[in-house]
Amino acid sequence: MRLRHQASFVLLFAGAALALAAQQAPSPAQAPATAPSLTVDRDPVRSPEGEAPAPPAVRNLGEGYVLHADVEEVALNCTVLEGKEPVPDLKKENFQVIEDGVPQTIISFLHADLPVSIALVVDNSGSMSTKRRSVNKSTLDLIQASNPQDEAFVVNFSDEAFIDQDFTSDVNKLRQGLSHIEPRGGTALFDAVAASADHLASDARHPKQVLILITDGEDNASTLNRDQTIRRVQQLSGPVIYSIGLLFGKDMSRSEVKSARKALEMLSTETGGMAFFPKNIEEIDEIAAEVARDIRSQYMVGYHSTKPTGEPGFRRVQVTAKAKHHGKLNVRTRTGYFPAARVVRRNAFPERQ
Repeated sequence: MRLRHQASFVLLFAGAALALAAQQAPSPAQAPATAPSLTVDRDPVRSPEGEAPAPPAVRNLGEGYVLHADVEEVALNCTVLEGKEPVPDLKKENFQVIEDGVPQTIISFLHADLPVSIALVVDNSGSMSTKRRSVNKSTLDLIQASNPQDEAFVVNFSDEAFIDQDFTSDVNKLRQGLSHIEPRGGTALFDAVAASADHLASDARHPKQVLILITDGEDNASTLNRDQTIRRVQQLSGPVIYSIGLLFGKDMSRSEVKSARKALEMLSTETGGMAFFPKNIEEIDEIAAEVARDIRSQYMVGYHSTKPTGEPGFRRVQVTAKAKHHGKLNVRTRTGYFPAARVVRRNAFPERQ
């Protein structure tokens, strides 16, 4: 389904306090972001007022887990590495959360293979035509290595973006969505990412959300810029973004490659994900396996901010971990968040013709 470049989402800020938030953007994002619209076949899940639902908190109850709608709880998906290896045996007391320089009290903690809602956002521009077969195979391998309760949707983009398969757990349907190859010029990468994050926020069944972005070039067709896209994802408390930049063998200048690489690195770093830059197409399989492992091994850490809920502005978060039986631990999570803001989706778009 079609996703236009023209901005079709608007953020509605309630009162002067939230209006002020638009002037307090975090680094690097400075301008308020409005994302392109995305239309799907089924009715979106949202509140009566049309605002995106807040992500539920996850509570560990014995051997299982249960989801609770707690709009004041900040939930962080954290990857913990010792060197390059994931660390599987940490406890709540091993973690510390700091928000805007103030230590926070962790109120929920879980290390389990939670089901995930996944956006597969794949470059469909002309230069990708020789790479799509390998990309599609690796992407499907990643899905098949995941939790059977996971759901995913497929967005193919060039100078426009389309949902070629909405949320499903059926690998065959995802394969069909990925097979819709119609290479054209232009790369509206930022618009595709922002709109896919909106789709996750409004329609995903699972609070844990991931966006896998695969591209071989620099954005040259979006209405949003890099910083506006990052801000939009942060405003939505949006997905962890894993970027795969296929920048090898490209007829790009050194400055163009550097710019494309920096954009993908920032999209991933600011949301708690990783950016990968394989040297050849054969490395994609290994990267897909690493992404699947990363998603499956995360910790969920939740807390109530010491700041009032209605206080506007970006809140920067840092998570650290220490354990006597481990060396130096590196924790990767999103760099911060905005307090919940109302997000209204507008406009309907036709099917791909």
